[in-house]
Amino acid sequence: MFCRLQTHQWCFIIFNIMLFHALLFGDLLEEYFLHSLPVTYSDMKILKIREVARKLDMDSLKTNTSKSYIISSSDVCSDQEVFLLVIVCSSPENRTRRNLIRQTWGNVTGIRRYAVLTLFALGKPVSEAIQLDISEEYQKHGDIIEGNFLDSFQNQTLQTVMSMEWTVTFCSTARFILKTNEEMFVNIPSLAEYLLSLRTHLEDIYIGRVIHQDMPDRDPQSQSFVSLSQYQEEYYPDYCSGTAFVISQDVARKIYIVAKETPVLLPPDVFVGICAKNAGIIPIQSSRFSGKKHIRYNRCCYKFIFTSFEMKEDELFKEWKEISDGKHCTLLETYYGLVSYKKYIIVLICGPKYITWPI
Repeated sequence: MFCRLQTHQWCFIIFNIMLFHALLFGDLLEEYFLHSLPVTYSDMKILKIREVARKLDMDSLKTNTSKSYIISSSDVCSDQEVFLLVIVCSSPENRTRRNLIRQTWGNVTGIRRYAVLTLFALGKPVSEAIQLDISEEYQKHGDIIEGNFLDSFQNQTLQTVMSMEWTVTFCSTARFILKTNEEMFVNIPSLAEYLLSLRTHLEDIYIGRVIHQDMPDRDPQSQSFVSLSQYQEEYYPDYCSGTAFVISQDVARKIYIVAKETPVLLPPDVFVGICAKNAGIIPIQSSRFSGKKHIRYNRCCYKFIFTSFEMKEDELFKEWKEISDGKHCTLLETYYGLVSYKKYIIVLICGPKYITWPI
């Protein structure tokens, strides 16, 4: 049978084999080589930031939580050593979504005896009724951090700053921090297993879907308007999409230090990227983070990726149950799942024939 194959058919088969290896191992190799290269710094400002971060003392904030927080959940990390701290930025009124996360991916409390802790970061609601509801929710679940600022589009960056401040103050032993949003699906087991595989160079970790050469919104009528006085450059530095990114504890400390000198009116993910750059931290690309893209569901694909954007409630229950059933995927199933994830449309030119393969 194989002897009868024409040239373009052989080309198609060989390309599939190459694509299989690229999809299965490409991201892992990219991340391995990035982590295997140690970085040295000579910039005195960066060295000073790093020295201050190492000696950071947060005792004053621990004794005066009412200044920064309505609800602090200050003791939630005190009785355990957290491997992965998950902070989900949420709107005060979205209790239904928070409950959905608690019942699905946010219900993971450990991977291979390493503790995982999921908390929700909120701003203050305008409505007193919603505030009472949040207080009742906290009493029931004990997983809410509520900052002493109004919840609004303009204060989203404050929400991120609060999350960093809370982390270095009350959960300083957490090895890694995942900052994400309530719209996301997060594959906590897959992400935690990846982080457990990082055995060297565990500092300066800032990993996610990296945004390159993003430009400030200069439209004065836009909600995301950024004036020249706020940011003068034509392009933002590279940064990880705010939908989901992971940082190591040392990076949280460095960002907290630099944040005091960075305008908070910038978009939150850009803000983190600028702080990271000023602290000498380079964002690391992983296409297993979806960014603002909903990944078409495939069980084996979802077992491999870290995130997907805007998962519907009814879908999330069903699909979380499927990928949490313990059933493993074969190499072939994983291959087709990854092809589905990458959404390839391949056109091969092999000899005189064209082959189109829509996925």
